[in-house]
Amino acid sequence: MPQLTLYHAAPSRSSIVHWMLEELGEPYDIHLVSFKKGENSNPDYLAINPMGKVPALKHGDTIITEASAICAYLADEFPNAKLNVPVGDPRRGVYLKWLFFSPSCVEPAIMDRAFPRKDPAPRTALGYGDFDTVMDVLAKATGEASPYLMGQQFTAADVVIGSGLRWGMMFKLIPERPEFVAYVSCLNERPAAKHATERDAKLQAEQEKA
Repeated sequence: MPQLTLYHAAPSRSSIVHWMLEELGEPYDIHLVSFKKGENSNPDYLAINPMGKVPALKHGDTIITEASAICAYLADEFPNAKLNVPVGDPRRGVYLKWLFFSPSCVEPAIMDRAFPRKDPAPRTALGYGDFDTVMDVLAKATGEASPYLMGQQFTAADVVIGSGLRWGMMFKLIPERPEFVAYVSCLNERPAAKHATERDAKLQAEQEKA
């Protein structure tokens, strides 16, 4: 029986971890959580993730939530997949920066742009600063990717940043800059990304029928 179980809604933020698990190459189970049926608010699920959100990952007796934290955990826990930059490697700082840039800067910038406040918040009050700067920083990084953020090595940071860019461009929430399109096109060719996307489509169909 697999030691890894992903609590998942297809598609959602947990699709990030779904892709990561495919890249990992370890056996895993998926436990679908239906938001339509309110399963995310059931006491049993709230005992797993009190936020009532996905993803959540169970590894043996350990439960981890938050997509980037899960990806970081998996990359370190299963080093043979070479999806991390290990402690002691001078590149690890840059790797960690990109791993957490998406939830701390990219997603909040997108959401604030999509759902503006009545009165704009001061730039200094926002952890991400401003939308245009976030996009410029991302464009520079993806434009310099060769072909990945850490060079020839594909890492968990590419899963997280790539997922945010794919989602943002799909829903027209971020501009389709040439750097973004080229980077995401490269990631989309990865067999693990293709398999996770195809499986998510089937899982989504299952959820909608239920």
